[in-house]
Amino acid sequence: KYRNEESEFESYFLSFSCGTRLEIMSIPGLVNDFGHPKRIGITHFSFQVGSKESVDGLTTIIRDAGFLVYSEPRFTGDGYYESGILDPDGNRIEIMA
Repeated sequence: KYRNEESEFESYFLSFSCGTRLEIMSIPGLVNDFGHPKRIGITHFSFQVGSKESVDGLTTIIRDAGFLVYSEPRFTGDGYYESGILDPDGNRIEIMA
């Protein structure tokens, strides 16, 4: 379990033998509105690309292709290095090391 006391964000990771992991998250104030950043439901999909340099490079390639980067590459409170982009339908995708 990870908890950020300031935002009251909590998450749990479920790991599967094939290497896939599922993060179940909770934060106060979620709403039932697809366009809202704190919406109920699937928050984002994540893809692990192996290194900090790969996150930076792929983020640049995606930005240059015209997609919106909503979160620049950074270290998160729980220790991951990641960036966030929006796909054409507005779904959030994390690129992580």
